[in-house]
Amino acid sequence: QVQLVESGGGSVQAGGSLRLSCAASGNTYSRDFMAWFRQAPGKEREGIATIYQGGGSPNYAGWVRGRFTVSRDITKNTMSLRMDSLEPEDTAMYYCAAGSSGPFLEAYQYKYWGQGTQVTVSS
Repeated sequence: QVQLVESGGGSVQAGGSLRLSCAASGNTYSRDFMAWFRQAPGKEREGIATIYQGGGSPNYAGWVRGRFTVSRDITKNTMSLRMDSLEPEDTAMYYCAAGSSGPFLEAYQYKYWGQGTQVTVSS
């Protein structure tokens, strides 16, 4: 089993920045790959970035365009998402996910999910 807890969401004006964190616990192998997703009201959950705890470069969705940066601290069992130049279209619930294989940006590939943290960007 894996437990994931997101934090760091909030309200920000367009052009601002936020840093989300995901604290992970439980079976290490089952969270070899971790990822960030988001879901806006009425839309499907979409992948943002995924990162492997064994190292290597993260994988980003094409639409990220360098605005978001994912990182992982294995010693602290945390994953972060730095979001810059935020736009109203980035308003969504942001989720942390974990799985034993990857790298994937499709939600169905991940077995473990956090409860999410809300990000609201105003114009």
